[in-house]
Amino acid sequence: MQSKQRLARGFTIFAALALLPALVFVPAKSDDATSAVESRLLDGVKYLASDELEGRGVGTAGLNLAADYIRRQFADAGLNVHAVDGGAFQSFSMTIGSELSQPNSLALTAPDGQLTELKSGDDFRPLSTGGSGKFSGELAFVGYGIEADDKGYNDFADIDIKGKVVIIMRRTPQQNNPHGKFAGGPHGGISRHAALRTKAANAYGAGAVAVLFVNDPHSGRSDLDSAKKRVAQAEKKLVNAAVRFDQTPEDDVDAHKSARSKLSAAVNVLRERRSDVERGIPDNLIKFGYEGNKEQHAIPLLHISREVCDRILKTEGTSLNELETKIDEDFKPQSRILKGWQVAGEVSIKRIEADVKNVIGVLDGVGPLANETVVIGAHYDHVGRGGEGSLAPGSMEIHNGADDNASGTIALIELARRFVAREKKPSRRLVFIAFTGEELGLLGSAHYVKEPVFPLDTTVAMLNMDMVGRLKDDKLTIFGTGTAPRWEKLVDDLGKEYGFQVTKKPGGFGPSDHSSFYGKKIPVLHFFTGTHRDYHRPGDDWDKINSQGMRRVVEVIEQIVLDVADSPERLQYVAVKSAESMRRGGSRPYFGSIPDFSEKSDGYALMGVSPNSPAEKAGLKAGDIIQKINNTKIGNLSDFDLALRKLKGGDTIKVVVKRGNDEKTFDVTLDKPR
Repeated sequence: MQSKQRLARGFTIFAALALLPALVFVPAKSDDATSAVESRLLDGVKYLASDELEGRGVGTAGLNLAADYIRRQFADAGLNVHAVDGGAFQSFSMTIGSELSQPNSLALTAPDGQLTELKSGDDFRPLSTGGSGKFSGELAFVGYGIEADDKGYNDFADIDIKGKVVIIMRRTPQQNNPHGKFAGGPHGGISRHAALRTKAANAYGAGAVAVLFVNDPHSGRSDLDSAKKRVAQAEKKLVNAAVRFDQTPEDDVDAHKSARSKLSAAVNVLRERRSDVERGIPDNLIKFGYEGNKEQHAIPLLHISREVCDRILKTEGTSLNELETKIDEDFKPQSRILKGWQVAGEVSIKRIEADVKNVIGVLDGVGPLANETVVIGAHYDHVGRGGEGSLAPGSMEIHNGADDNASGTIALIELARRFVAREKKPSRRLVFIAFTGEELGLLGSAHYVKEPVFPLDTTVAMLNMDMVGRLKDDKLTIFGTGTAPRWEKLVDDLGKEYGFQVTKKPGGFGPSDHSSFYGKKIPVLHFFTGTHRDYHRPGDDWDKINSQGMRRVVEVIEQIVLDVADSPERLQYVAVKSAESMRRGGSRPYFGSIPDFSEKSDGYALMGVSPNSPAEKAGLKAGDIIQKINNTKIGNLSDFDLALRKLKGGDTIKVVVKRGNDEKTFDVTLDKPR
């Protein structure tokens, strides 16, 4: 889980408890009734986590089946499912992928004026993470596209690439040196400076209008060496297969046929591997979609062949191999403007949109507080068959998400049943929301707070459940306990009464849907029974759910909702100090921004800023779109993250934001990493 905010002290709840005797005198349930509840909870999780629902990934039919199921359950419980334009679904669209469209072109004009139209698929290929549109400009070579002054290497230090198209090699310098400055460190791995998104962010920040990536020669040579080794292995297997074939008696027809088949297969494998070697150093263009679709860069990104690159470099009297060798030898950049070369091109990428929906059911309040709202929520989407959201690399199995978050969704439905069944109706309106798009960046809750069904200024609290199905050793973590003065003692008292070992996390921002509401200055609580080795993996199945634990979590949340819904006094919002960002900063200086992944504008959009953070102190706020840090352009969250990593705590930076139709500049003094 990501880092959370620190404690803000609460105050006594004795008076509130005196007004709410139901909190103390909880009716005992019979064993049969308890068993029935637990069976109902488990049956619900079984359905939402069944293969039929395809892991409830955005864009799957299974996600729609889940939404229909939740609506039926809300209706059967007795909620009003007609609050959203006459229905239960709050619909919106989101980008789930991309496909290559037309036209896609890339043309080079040489210093002598000769125009060459390159062939898409052979000479170049657009990358799915790049932007669409036309581009043109002078051509520059900027080595590996690395900006790492802390390592004494910066490909951008002595070159101005504003308005230019740049060629950037993949990987990092000195790859054949295990002790090189860009080696993966003691635990191996690939340097973050090798990531294409890092290189693209560097180029965009320095003013480039497009990036042409090219395979580095070292990787090609390494791939060729590996291919030669595979040929040698195939030759050995062929010899062994031939020997076994010769030794098989011809009168043993079945054995002879099997040996011949294995020999034939070995021959075919050897032919294929020799063919790989005969083609020479591999230079495969990146397949469209390989880099994923989660975050798009503002400028077009393309991959060109080494042959095209060397054709350009030849006019400079050099080659890609020679430039790589020089960089490796003296660890100095070889960046240069490629004099006389002009580039013009166009990239057409169609973003694939999916219609998704939050599911909303309402229980109206009764009395003078009926126009105030308590939101109770849980997200019902998961990661489908894996991919970018999975922690099982390469797996295409269904990720059923029983704990994450079928458990929270079924707990939400159970709470709806309980409140409808109560003889005394709540004083405040209860709004039950099953959010979608949480796994892709809290998109459903972000959409709701932008287009609320009930006014946010009369929304008094939001309670969220995400992964409440694997209670172990009675340990329950509750986030947001510092976001209202009344929370802390209420949580302590109920934790003891219901036998939980409660871990309190005071901060209101975190990696689930409560963050969207806290960003709107609404007190929140978020309930969580702990992570596990099946998190975002195919093994998160229903048979590992602790239904008894789920029931107990539901019971304690029920009592908290009763307190919030019926208390004469409205909860007081607290801006929790010493807050931390939703993302781990690592060595990055602390800024205090909360990203808004639902905003599609160019730049880094803010859902909010952490209380008492550098961003808040400087005057930034929710809705701002950061477009520049000092002289570095910011096109998305990756650009922002990279720009901060080049700075240190104590630095004062100029941050340019778009606020509505205006452009504003703020001086932000960064804090030390957290």
